[in-house]
Amino acid sequence: MKKSLLRFGLLSCLAICGSGCESKPDSSSPPPPPPILTADTIPDSTSDSSSKEADMNSSARVVRERLNDEADGKQLEQFVLTNKNGLRAVVLNLGGILASVETPDRNGKLDNIVCGFSPNNERFLKNPPYFGALCGRYSNRIGKGHFTLDGTEYTLAKNNNNANHLHGGVKGFDKYIWDSETVQGEGWAGVKLTHVSPDGDEGYPGTLTSVVTYKLTDKNELRIEYSATTDKATPLNLTNHAYWNLKGARAESGMVLDHIIHLNCDSYIAVDDESIPTGKLTAVKDDGPMDFTKAKPIGQDLGKLTNDPQGYDHCWVIKDGGDSTKAPVLAAEVREPSTGRVMRVLTTEPGVQFYTGNYLPGTPDVNGFAKHGGFCLETQKFPDSPNQPSFPSCILKPGETYRQVTVHEFAVE
Repeated sequence: MKKSLLRFGLLSCLAICGSGCESKPDSSSPPPPPPILTADTIPDSTSDSSSKEADMNSSARVVRERLNDEADGKQLEQFVLTNKNGLRAVVLNLGGILASVETPDRNGKLDNIVCGFSPNNERFLKNPPYFGALCGRYSNRIGKGHFTLDGTEYTLAKNNNNANHLHGGVKGFDKYIWDSETVQGEGWAGVKLTHVSPDGDEGYPGTLTSVVTYKLTDKNELRIEYSATTDKATPLNLTNHAYWNLKGARAESGMVLDHIIHLNCDSYIAVDDESIPTGKLTAVKDDGPMDFTKAKPIGQDLGKLTNDPQGYDHCWVIKDGGDSTKAPVLAAEVREPSTGRVMRVLTTEPGVQFYTGNYLPGTPDVNGFAKHGGFCLETQKFPDSPNQPSFPSCILKPGETYRQVTVHEFAVE
């Protein structure tokens, strides 16, 4: 398919528009700013001299704002990232939540494409779907809520159907206020988030220090850079759990089944009825509904799936993925025909969990988003790796540094 990409630069005058998640925007103008943007702008005393010097030479900008709420006695804040082309992303220090990403359609109208609460602080504190959140220590599932490491058995919360461990437990990384500071360099601006998880937290061994940096670049990329260290061997699997709808992230935008997706994956991880891996990798050519090696609408073969609720919620194996010492490789490319929006996801991780919002109930506690109202592309280690010896290791040891880079590239055609 021949691409004709429109430049985003003509939209810079619209950089301060709101996310528009809760109400349908007027077709002739960008959506109004959400309540979260009434926060007070505050100076950032953590920025060092190099960041200040870069700020003078970069068109990308970051603004730190105080929100009118607290969690665990800590102040909620948001970080508004804007690039020279008018793209805009909002990140919360609560759970490292990616609250919104605004990009233009083929007519030049900006709209938020990340599902959430527009944002509503109270609901983000609960956030049952993990909208936009950082998940850890172990994103995805660990079977039966236990694993054995170096001869010691560890027991975790069974917070998934009272049977398995999911996304780090009852109070995973998505529920904490992360320490934060603005950062900036040539052609990008961002926020650096740090969280220290103590030994025994949610049953995991070791004191773990995790650092996640969001960067919005003037190349229309949202980069998420992860690193972590520990003082005891521990499983680790970090990811961002954003739900995307390239038509515009509002409940009334409807389902994402007409989005066209390509996965750079020849195989996927077979799972049982509880979505726990069997340990087997299955070639997508042997299972037609799972084959996205050639781009097709998300919903084209969805009716052939037998899981309940019906939909995609599987980890695909990325071709040439899993090497954090190399540049990120393509995991997925998604197109939305009616708006012309395109999103490419590149990563250093070995797998990508493609999830089609099968459990979204359409109720007020999830801002009305219904089944298949958003899709996730969670770059990560394979699920249940601590219990699957044939999978690549997910164990971080003392003296090692966990590293991951995931890049979202945005375009219009």
